[in-house]
Amino acid sequence: MRILSGMRPTGPLHIGHLVGALLNWREFQKENECLFMVADYHALMSEYKSPQDIKNFSIEMVKDWIALGIDPEKSIIFLQSEVKEHLELFMILACLTPLSWLYRSPTFKDQIKELKDKEITNYGFLGYPVLQTADIILYKAERVPVGSDQLPHLELAREIVRRFHFIYKTQIFPEPQPLLSKTPKLLGLDARKMSKSYNNYIALSESPDQIKKKIMSMFTDPQRIRLSDPGHPEVCNVFNYYLIFKKEMTSDVKDWCINAKKGCTECKKILADVLIEYLRPFREKRKDLTDAYIEKVLKEGNKKARAIASATIKEVKSVMGL
Repeated sequence: MRILSGMRPTGPLHIGHLVGALLNWREFQKENECLFMVADYHALMSEYKSPQDIKNFSIEMVKDWIALGIDPEKSIIFLQSEVKEHLELFMILACLTPLSWLYRSPTFKDQIKELKDKEITNYGFLGYPVLQTADIILYKAERVPVGSDQLPHLELAREIVRRFHFIYKTQIFPEPQPLLSKTPKLLGLDARKMSKSYNNYIALSESPDQIKKKIMSMFTDPQRIRLSDPGHPEVCNVFNYYLIFKKEMTSDVKDWCINAKKGCTECKKILADVLIEYLRPFREKRKDLTDAYIEKVLKEGNKKARAIASATIKEVKSVMGL
């Protein structure tokens, strides 16, 4: 299968990205043709007031990808803005996408609430799903790894593809299907959704000392007030982190908690050591990745992506009579 996925370079990647996407990407590339896109135009839709940060975030994000095992020899890693056909196909699709389809998007409404300080009530953000559709079908991707919150966007992408096919009496694009993988739910340090907007995340590139400091700030069991009180691991966010990063320890952790053998502070100190050790191979590989190497990877990936995109645009123009 050909698979396309991407991330917006709007800040440092965190352990939520690791658990929710990157571990799956690493597996996908073993048996599929994968394209992984640095979605810098999508980032611009919310970061247009400080676009100078996007380039650096893009380089740092690709360092994270490669350090975690995304292999540029197996997958195409590229920069969205360096493949001009994205905007060309976006313009074509924008002309045939009804506004009513965009206004009904639940993600648009949710993001306006979550990112109210970003002033994203603009045309670009409203058209986000159309550019996303262009990203996908430009490479004729058959599968797109998404979370459940992105399913409405993918359904809209299929509707746009059907409308294109109906209007121009052709069938040149596969209708992209979701690739839903089982991913554990990892909440932020404050037990809300992990988000850069909430500043409740642990970045992949943070130092051991920073990780310890953040873990020690985590919310624990609100019902456990004294050390002698029995805990309730099923409602404790710290316990959930053990389930994800050190599953073989969970029976011991549950015993510490339920039987009040260890306090929450000690439990968090142990968790910090677990997470630091989990990320150690990543940190060691990442420190050897230079900006020059990442720029070389992107240059080669951009060339490969442009070759596919250029052929698709020629086909689109042919069926449209342009």
